Amino acid sequence: MTSGSRHGGQHSAPTPRVRLVDVAREAGLSKTTVSAALNDTGRLSPAVREKARETARRMGYRPNATARQLRAGRAKLIGYVVGEAADAPSVFLESPYFARLTGATAATALRRGYALVLLPSGSLQSEWADLPLDAVVVTDPGADDRIVDDVLAAGIPVFSDRSVEGRQGAHWVDVDIDAAVRSVLDHFRDQGARRPVLVVPDSTTRFHVEVFAAHREWCAEHGLQERVVRVGEPGNGPVVRAVETALAGGPEADGETVAGGGPAAGVDRPDALLVVAEASPPLVLEAVRRHGYDVPGDLLLVCVSEDATAEQTDPPVTTLTLRPEAIAEAGIDHLVKVLEHGSREPSGTLVPTRLDVRASSVRRP
Repeated sequence: MTSGSRHGGQHSAPTPRVRLVDVAREAGLSKTTVSAALNDTGRLSPAVREKARETARRMGYRPNATARQLRAGRAKLIGYVVGEAADAPSVFLESPYFARLTGATAATALRRGYALVLLPSGSLQSEWADLPLDAVVVTDPGADDRIVDDVLAAGIPVFSDRSVEGRQGAHWVDVDIDAAVRSVLDHFRDQGARRPVLVVPDSTTRFHVEVFAAHREWCAEHGLQERVVRVGEPGNGPVVRAVETALAGGPEADGETVAGGGPAAGVDRPDALLVVAEASPPLVLEAVRRHGYDVPGDLLLVCVSEDATAEQTDPPVTTLTLRPEAIAEAGIDHLVKVLEHGSREPSGTLVPTRLDVRASSVRRP
């Protein structure tokens, strides 16, 4: 290798780093004043504060991150893992829910001075042990997910769903799953439906286990047959096939289970469908129509979805939103309080869901 560039010229010298004293000199202010302006401290007039900040932006000044970390005793880095996507990481990237949750978590954390480090699902401790992580967020861990145990063993605070409740060093943010499922099933009942079917992932995450339990309990309370179709893997294709199984309602409906187990042989056609497994609402609606159902005349339809296309279908599809932005806001707020106020006691926050009722689940007069 030579000291010159591959085009025959010499390498240019690196641009010297802009120092705080350089910003102060350019702005005609003291170094202390500029520091207070950039750190949002001190008693400065809005004009002086803005002048210091604008000068720093124009000159490309960046604080010394290493010095800040030493002063604060933190690296300001948060690990982020999607536990549910351990076996199918590509599906996580296609999920409107996880895409919105991840984006909102990163943006909210950044506003609070923390950066998100995306860790691959199924990460081994050796892969992240050397990273100076202040905390790790594990969304929807499976029942046998090791990363929660590994992170806690390393003495790093964990933020996850309610499955970690009560564990030392663990904190949670979750949705009120029982209330969410009941809101949909009560809505179906109010609209006259008596044969609802649940399409749910065959998953060990707390969310899906609790959805199944809430559905079973509601059906028992109302004296209705429990109709469930489990989806073996994520993605639009498997979910649409499960929806078609739910709609068939006959002995050939392989995979559909009812209370007591076994196929739902000889049952009446369903009159309501709650699709908890994430899929494109237009594809679900298309599958329903292929099987000869009119929506909402023959079948009421609700999808657990953050997909904006639900509003554009004909009829628009009713959705149960888990409000990922609200989860992210509550989670990062909780995390910052723990990290910056020293609390290590297990604690948590419950976020309400929202049922956006549209024409797909409302009977015509």
